Amino acid sequence: MNIPVWAWLVTVTSLCALICFDFYLVSRNPRHPSMRECVIWVSCYVSLAVLFGVGVLVFAGPRYGGEFFAGWITEYSLSVDNLFVFVIIMSSFLVPREYRQKVLLIGIVIALLLRGVFIAVGAEAISRFDWLFYVFGAFLLYTAWKLLAHSNDDEDEFKENAALRLAKRFLPATDSYDGAKLTTRIDGRRLVTPMLIVMIAIGTTDLLFALDSIPAIFGLTKEPYLVFTANAFALMGLRQLFFLLGGLLDRLVYLSVGLAVVLGFIGLKLISETLHHHGVSWAPEVPILASLGFIVGTLAVTTVASLLKSRRDARRAAEEPELDERDVAGAQAD
Repeated sequence: MNIPVWAWLVTVTSLCALICFDFYLVSRNPRHPSMRECVIWVSCYVSLAVLFGVGVLVFAGPRYGGEFFAGWITEYSLSVDNLFVFVIIMSSFLVPREYRQKVLLIGIVIALLLRGVFIAVGAEAISRFDWLFYVFGAFLLYTAWKLLAHSNDDEDEFKENAALRLAKRFLPATDSYDGAKLTTRIDGRRLVTPMLIVMIAIGTTDLLFALDSIPAIFGLTKEPYLVFTANAFALMGLRQLFFLLGGLLDRLVYLSVGLAVVLGFIGLKLISETLHHHGVSWAPEVPILASLGFIVGTLAVTTVASLLKSRRDARRAAEEPELDERDVAGAQAD
């Protein structure tokens, strides 16, 4: 794709305008959003992403349109998985409910800026050293194996990353919040509040997730413009999605398994296509429509299987008290 500078400027400006408008709404009325509000916002962001993808399909052709949709769906699914960690971070830092929107929004902005740098560096690197695709593919296979190996583990503790430890070391912070303020003054000394620390935690943790998601989307498209926009649209509605899903996150028990299958598939696709470009005749190229179908199908099966298992487990949990009561009644009768 030959994307002119003005198209990049319009895209980035439009995304910044959306973020600023979102930030204005959150700052004007900090609160825990209603379910109806979250549904409307998530629907709007998903609709914008779909319209953008249709625009790419019309003006750039089915190949690039399919690459955008495959990349966006993959990034969006990985973002949903990231919400598990966001929930843990919010609980660990005891963030007040009315300020969680602001924390998420600013954390997501930080993540988007850092991902932009990451994408620019990655695009330049693979344009010069195509052997990096082998590294990306192997890393995705390793990540898929790691997800499968730890899919049944209960990760209910947040582990601080190096950036967060560094921030806490050099930024003296208070133990309590001061509304939504990032800094406060105590005994004439300017200190940061836990609000700033948790924002850094959200942003830098999401960047660590990018170590998986950026190679994954480069396995679906080599176009930096599509990589950036797919990541941007996947992150834009993440704040509302956090509140919309809520308890549903606990019901997506097979999400990690589905994502492991998707990442493993993309890793194999990346290695196979790189071998094909290097003249290995037996290594096939996977059409983007086949990739898109595989990704959507895998995630659909994963979601349905997760909800069915959660419903079955809930039914069993409801039946167990009845069985216990019968046992007690039988023992008393004896």
